[in-house]
Amino acid sequence: MSIFPLEQFETDVAEYRREVEERIKAQRNEPKTVVVKFGHMRLIGEYPYQGEVQPGCGSKLVVRTHRGTELTTLVTSTCKNAGCGSSVTRQEMLQYIEASGGRDYPFFSDGRALRVATAEDLTRQSKLDAGVDRIVRDTREVVAELGLEMNVVDAEPILGGERLTIYFTAEDRVDFRELARRLSSAHHTRIDLRQVGVRDEARLTADYERCGQYCCCKQFLKVLKPVSMRSAKVQKATLDPLKISGRCGRLMCCLRYEDETYTELRKNLPHRKSRVGTEEGPGIVVDTQILTQLALVELEADGRRIAVPVENLIDPEEAERLVEEQRLHTARELEQARSAARLESRRGGGGRDRDGGGRSRTGVDQSADDAGGVKKKQGSGKPRRGRSAGGAERKQTGDRSSASPGDGAQRKKRRRRRRRGGGGGGGNTPGGADPS
Repeated sequence: MSIFPLEQFETDVAEYRREVEERIKAQRNEPKTVVVKFGHMRLIGEYPYQGEVQPGCGSKLVVRTHRGTELTTLVTSTCKNAGCGSSVTRQEMLQYIEASGGRDYPFFSDGRALRVATAEDLTRQSKLDAGVDRIVRDTREVVAELGLEMNVVDAEPILGGERLTIYFTAEDRVDFRELARRLSSAHHTRIDLRQVGVRDEARLTADYERCGQYCCCKQFLKVLKPVSMRSAKVQKATLDPLKISGRCGRLMCCLRYEDETYTELRKNLPHRKSRVGTEEGPGIVVDTQILTQLALVELEADGRRIAVPVENLIDPEEAERLVEEQRLHTARELEQARSAARLESRRGGGGRDRDGGGRSRTGVDQSADDAGGVKKKQGSGKPRRGRSAGGAERKQTGDRSSASPGDGAQRKKRRRRRRRGGGGGGGNTPGGADPS
């Protein structure tokens, strides 16, 4: 069976689908404005966009700005609720502008985005950019003819041809009315002569800095605030102007990036030559380090210098009290150790021996006896009468050792020899009598 399409049915379906798509598009809350950057000075503008093609970040757009029709680069799209992944809310964008310079931020909103740039637009802009060097050279020749004290830096033609902007630097005010008339008749357009400073000159002409990156003023900075030498001193950077100056001859803008952080961290550090307390006692602050938050303290007790974290610094009086408590505690521990050593020696620790009578003697007493024996031996130049060295050794050995069964017979023999007046007798008893 064949199916024949009904004309009215197809019309109703097409209308229904269109309504559904519009409803989905409305629910998606697509961005209604776009944020673009344009011009050699990297100006920023937000303009409404009603095109059918949704451009992505980095796309080229033809926008009618306050200067005329220009070729711009899309930065992002904005909407009420940031409906897509590459968009931001208008509130976030305004907060960023306020934090980046406020009124000094080069932000514009008078105009509208016309369309996504075509190949013809890109080709025309390329031809205009190629003729910038010739425009600058011709303008410098006219300036030399008029004898004006000014230096032509750059020229900027726009896509629509409504305006030609000439950037120049000068030490004083310059009367360039005659120059504007000559340039206007030569290029058949409106001439806009703008005097810029050395920082803006670097934004127009500089490329890479010594760090290897594109100059900040040309890449992303929109407000070029002055930088003071105080920032370099706080960050302890070298004060050599050749090392901390940028392409413009002024102090580098990057000194401002961490200035606020350094200022906040510096508030936590103590002043130099101030008295502070540490765990090892009070001392005087010699130096400080901002990033590591360390203070170099010279102790009052022994003059040592120690690095102390800021969070460990205490009151000097409190430090003195802690040191005194630590000293007393150490003294008590030392006294307890000495008492324990004396008690152990009394109880008879290691190094004990026994004498011949069975009484115990410590190693200390034995050492004293040995020392006494040495003194007696040194005091006598020759052996005592009636006693040989061997006899003394045998007597000392006999005293220390216990009695044996053969000792009685040996004593009797010695007594008989002494009575006869033989050698080996004597001793300290007169007449060689037996002391026993």
